[in-house]
Amino acid sequence: MSIIEVNNLNKSFKVGKESVQVLKNISFNVQEGEFISIMGPSGGGKSTLLYLLGGLDKPTSGTVKIDGKDISRIKKKEISWMRRNKMGFVFQFYNLVPNLSVEDNIMLPIILDGKKLKDYNKKLDEILDIIGMQDKRKMTPRELSGGQQQRVAIARALIFEPEIIFLDEPIGNLDSKTGTDIMKLFKKINQEYGKTLIQVTHSADAAKYGTSIINLIDGEIVAREELVEKVV
Repeated sequence: MSIIEVNNLNKSFKVGKESVQVLKNISFNVQEGEFISIMGPSGGGKSTLLYLLGGLDKPTSGTVKIDGKDISRIKKKEISWMRRNKMGFVFQFYNLVPNLSVEDNIMLPIILDGKKLKDYNKKLDEILDIIGMQDKRKMTPRELSGGQQQRVAIARALIFEPEIIFLDEPIGNLDSKTGTDIMKLFKKINQEYGKTLIQVTHSADAAKYGTSIINLIDGEIVAREELVEKVV
């Protein structure tokens, strides 16, 4: 079943008096439970595509449908609800609040949504187990390594149990070993918890942790490769 359907997606930006087309007639589907890597050179439109998929930006033309709904046409309130409840986002920069503890950073979306924290205590414990940071739950970001901070950002994206998680260069700031550990964690989240993951990455090694790779060059999809042999 397609959880995301992209049809004839175009995106242009005004630069002075000129219009620059960043994405050109992009079409593809994402099946539930897939882990797709979007690869390509810098400036090729990867992050722009990710932001359109997550409803953080609107296309110039074409559609992105999530669960059959065109997210550029639904009401602002509904897309906000979808972003909070159906989608999780993990960025290259961890975006943690420096003076909050690990557990408070993870629970921040719950606080902002006005929900009761006590209703999520069990979920918090489960997520801390998944990211392997039960013993660091009271620490603040400044006491953590880059890899540990990214694990907290991943946990924050998981707290609402989203169906889809968008990853924008999630290991871009990490060393090789830590990056590998984070990619293994994403693979576990994909395979064991059934989440649909879409990542933008420059790393061919990181891309191979998924189920397929979409190559994007100059705003166009030039190839889609289904991965038969999965990285362990």
